[in-house]
Amino acid sequence: MRCENPPDFAKRGGLIPAIAQDCETGEVLMVAYMNEESFARTLELGEAVYWSTSRRELWRKGETSGNSQLVRAIYLDCDGDALLLKVAQRGGVACHTGRRSCFFRTRADGAWRELEK
Repeated sequence: MRCENPPDFAKRGGLIPAIAQDCETGEVLMVAYMNEESFARTLELGEAVYWSTSRRELWRKGETSGNSQLVRAIYLDCDGDALLLKVAQRGGVACHTGRRSCFFRTRADGAWRELEK
């Protein structure tokens, strides 16, 4: 079935969340944002390109670190305002802290605890 509804970048001021998930393991690696330009570049390159909300510029994942993300599939949520990118993580590290995933803290016994690296 073909669907002609593109991502709705206008809904949230031009940015939509993009969740990067390991295409092999299903592990959630990170959450970033995309605008229309970063989405178009991602489609063009086959590698994840995000919008850096802190630097206010396009950010090709791995450009400086070498830890790039090859995009294997892209899913659009039911409201058209969030993306799920199934990626092959090159370099093994998605997080700027040096961890594989940005989700390395867990809530346990009333406190936040860091998981092992």
